[in-house]
Amino acid sequence: MLKRLLTAFLAVLMGLVPAFVMAQDSDTSPEKPQMRIAVDFDLTKDRDNILFLDLSNGARVAIRLMPDWAPNHVKRIKELTRAGFYDGVIFHRVIDGFMAQTGDPTGTGQGGSDLPDLKAEFNPMPHVRGTVSMARASDPDSANSQFFIVFYPRFSLDRRYTNFGRVISGMDGVDAIARGEPPENPTRILQASIASDNKPQKMPGAADADAEDITADMLSNSDSQ
Repeated sequence: MLKRLLTAFLAVLMGLVPAFVMAQDSDTSPEKPQMRIAVDFDLTKDRDNILFLDLSNGARVAIRLMPDWAPNHVKRIKELTRAGFYDGVIFHRVIDGFMAQTGDPTGTGQGGSDLPDLKAEFNPMPHVRGTVSMARASDPDSANSQFFIVFYPRFSLDRRYTNFGRVISGMDGVDAIARGEPPENPTRILQASIASDNKPQKMPGAADADAEDITADMLSNSDSQ
C-alpha cells in the first residue's frame, strides 16, 4: 500500500516539473539596461565623450564624460563646450583638500548659461579623486553650467550632486589649480574642447606670443627709418 502511494506521489510530482519549467521559460520580461560603471582611461577610445580643458597653468586635463550616468548633464557640457562657453572662464572657488569649481563666466559663482537649469540625475557613482560633478544651488534641479573637480574622495556628496565624469589624464594639472574663494591669481580655462573635434592644445601666452611675432616681423620689414 505504501509503495503504491509513493509511486502515485512521484507521478504527480513529475507532472508538475515540466509545467514549472515551462512557466519559467515563458517569462520573457525584458531586463533593465545595465549602467556602465567602469571608466575607460584610454584616450583613443570614444573620443566624443572626452572633454579637454587647456588650463592657464600649462596642463591639458582630459575628462571622461559618462552619459550612462547622467545623459542630460553630459549633453549640456558638450553643448556649452562646443559653443566656446567655457573658454576664458576661471576656477572661482578652489578649496584645498576638497575641490576646484568653475563654469561661471562672471567669476562670482552666481552666474551660468542662458540655457534652462537641469533636472538632477543623481546616481550611485562615488565622488572619488578626479570625479567631475555638477555644482548647484539648494534646489536639486538648479544645475546649469558650473561644475567641480574633486581633489580627494568626498562620499558625502554621493546621490546629492550629479556625478557625470572622471579625470583620466592631467590630474597633476588639477592639483596645481590656484586655491582661494576666489583665488588671488585664478587659474583659467584657456580652451575647452571635445577630443573628437581635434582642437590642438592652447598654451598659456600663445596668443600674446603670436601677436608679438607679427609686430616684430612688421617692424623688421618696415621702410621707415
